[in-house]
Formats: sequence, structure tokens, C-alpha cells
Amino acid sequence: MAGALRSGEVALEGAPDPDGPRLRLIGRIRSPWGPDDCPKNIARARETGRGATVELDPLFAPALSGLVVGQPVILLYWMDRARRDLLTQAPRHVEAPRGTFALRSPNRPNMISQATVRITALDPERASFGIDAIDCFDGTPLLDIKPWLATIDMPPGDAG
Repeated sequence: MAGALRSGEVALEGAPDPDGPRLRLIGRIRSPWGPDDCPKNIARARETGRGATVELDPLFAPALSGLVVGQPVILLYWMDRARRDLLTQAPRHVEAPRGTFALRSPNRPNMISQATVRITALDPERASFGIDAIDCFDGTPLLDIKPWLATIDMPPGDAG
């Protein structure tokens, strides 16, 4: 998805490796967002008060066992409409260009994004669950779900 570069942006030459790692999509995220109104981050998405739904391939319904309403989970999803070639980016909210790895932008070599969300509803029979918020377009492919655990996911020295 190459497009015009902003001042200070540098793009990687050449296409991503077509024979690279293979991922199995486990479902889709159903959100209220499209290209014209998607929040720029999860904090902004939460401010709207609009939740979303995670719809899994029915094959993965048994993998929801053990999850509960109110539990935080980490969603890993594929920002399929983002660029893959930017090495530096010039976001409007910062004073100077920054390297892609210093930003949370969806534009990256592998467009894997993550969000820690809270389960608001759970429907294992339909292989789906509600979440409090998300910052991706409707229909975004889902790669994985992991439980958020303070004992593992909190960096050392953080009070939480």
C-alpha cells in the first residue's frame, strides 16, 4: 500500500518477502470504524464508548474456554490496509520524524498490532466475544488472543 511520503519519511526499497512466515488467521474484529473515522489509538477508541466484537472461525470456539467477562486480553491483529515500507515516519503529533520502531503506527514491516482490551460479553457457542474498545477497521484479521496477566505483562519496577 505505497503512497506519497511525507517530509522526513524514508521507505524500504523492494517488496516484502512473499515466501516469508505463514500466519493462520483465527477470525475477524468487527468494529464500528472505517478509514474515515477510526481512532488513532486504543485510548481514543475508549473515549468514544463504542465497543466491538471479536468473531472467531468456529473451529477455534473451544479455545475460548477459561476466558471470562471482565478479563483483560491481548489481541494481535493484522493491519491489512497499512503500509509495509516505511522506515521513518512523520506523524502529525510529533515534532520530527521518528523510526518506525519508535512509534505505535500500524505502518511497519509486519503490520502486526496489539491492543489490551477487556472482555464485555462472551458467546462460546457463536465463537465470539465483545470487547470494550478497539482502534482498527471493521473486518480486520485477527492473529491471536492471549490473556493479559499482571505477573507477566507488567514491566519490572512498575507499580501497576
